[in-house]
Amino acid sequence: MGLARTWSVALVGVEGHLVQVEAHAASGLPALTLVGLPDASLSEAKERVRAAVTSSSLPWDARRRTVNLSPASLPKAGSAFDLAIAVACLGAEGLPGAERAGGVVHLGELGLDGRVHPVRGVLPAVAAAVAAGRPHVVVPAANLAEARLVPGAQVRGVHHLAELAREYGADVTPPPAEELPGPPIPAGRAREERDLADVVGQDDARFALEVAAAGGHHLFMVGPPGAGKSMLAARLPGLLPDLEDADALEVTAIHSVAGTFDGGLVRRPPFEEPHHTATAQAIVGGGSGVPRPGAASRAHRGVLLLDEAPEFPRRVLDTLRQPLERGELVVHRARGAARYPARFQLVLAANPCPCGKASGTGLTCTCTPLERRRYLARLSGPLLDRVDLQIDVPSVTRAAAALGGRGESSAVVAARVARARAAQRERLAHTPWQTNSEVPGAWLRAAEHGLGPAARAVLERALDTGTLSLRGMDRVLRTAWTLADLSGRPHPGLDEVGAAMSLRIRGGPRG
Repeated sequence: MGLARTWSVALVGVEGHLVQVEAHAASGLPALTLVGLPDASLSEAKERVRAAVTSSSLPWDARRRTVNLSPASLPKAGSAFDLAIAVACLGAEGLPGAERAGGVVHLGELGLDGRVHPVRGVLPAVAAAVAAGRPHVVVPAANLAEARLVPGAQVRGVHHLAELAREYGADVTPPPAEELPGPPIPAGRAREERDLADVVGQDDARFALEVAAAGGHHLFMVGPPGAGKSMLAARLPGLLPDLEDADALEVTAIHSVAGTFDGGLVRRPPFEEPHHTATAQAIVGGGSGVPRPGAASRAHRGVLLLDEAPEFPRRVLDTLRQPLERGELVVHRARGAARYPARFQLVLAANPCPCGKASGTGLTCTCTPLERRRYLARLSGPLLDRVDLQIDVPSVTRAAAALGGRGESSAVVAARVARARAAQRERLAHTPWQTNSEVPGAWLRAAEHGLGPAARAVLERALDTGTLSLRGMDRVLRTAWTLADLSGRPHPGLDEVGAAMSLRIRGGPRG
């Protein structure tokens, strides 16, 4: 009879949980039993492990083996447990270095020939192991660069099970190392940042975009086709500063779990642009078993653009209310709940009506008044109430195109955004918030934070008349603080509050 232990990590969302892998070998009918709430892909590890061990010329006697994944109450999914199961089984067979292997965390999928294949979620798994006091981690060689991003981790990359077994003292000769490609990266994550100077005219919309970037505000743009809404939205990521270390690790961990990790720490804010046929699961996350991150989580600390927003199903749009308010998504499934960070900037772009010509620019609209009302009514009031900036983007006239010339570049605007972000970091240094868009209403409405009586009276009057809800009032205050930061003022005044209200109520911002 033999008993051996090692460690692996179970991921629930981007949170890792250390799992002890125990293997017991005893006389009886030959079998390998896996217990501890494995999902279907993990249950198939029995066949992969048996084939990988025998293909590596390692001992696999005709005995009854039981592998327990503890804690047994925690759901476990994926093939990343293969390597730990194989090491534990070899330890139960008398692997010389079984005691040393018992203190190491093992992650990796096994091929039938013993090769160690890369897996998703290595970065958050290694981070969880280090946080739990298990810094020694073995990962697939193709995941080694990703694992080394975790501070304090002592990582070893392996190509083949026999290579690892020999390190633990087995008398076996590993085959020549063969580099395996990393997990496939879906097309579309890497995106060239475009220059704001390419946008012709649209001074008001450019100003709103700068305000959105400076304070991390959500933006809603309404205008006819060809006015430049999509061009403006696509240039928002280029105005945002690089991610701080903690945010970069968090964003990279999300992309690691999603399978979109491209080999380096994500330093630039991500940009997600799902099609209007996307389902609620594609936007907020889902799938069988433990749900995977959706576009909203992949856009964490970046931009989520919903172009042609009224074409999205209303149910899909309303799923964004929770992350817009709380900055995270909690997705519940029968096997458990997954929590994903989702503090993104939402950009909604819409035509004014189904034909797109109801813009007051002389174009002949063919829609009835009822069709126009119904079209934008697909965006619910509670959703739009959470959007700080709401502007009209008119068509660019020939005169504006001829006289406008080339506007400011993204680099020039990004420099002003960086100065405004620096002012926010200084003001919010001893708080859990990073940008004005995250500051709660109680802090904003406090008398000690410098809002004068005249500016306060304007907001209270708008609240009394129903022009603003209390949430809308708070969002106007957030925008006013951003305008003050862009102007280099210590606190917002009447001018900033007035400009923030014009940016909040469609009809055109004023810079």
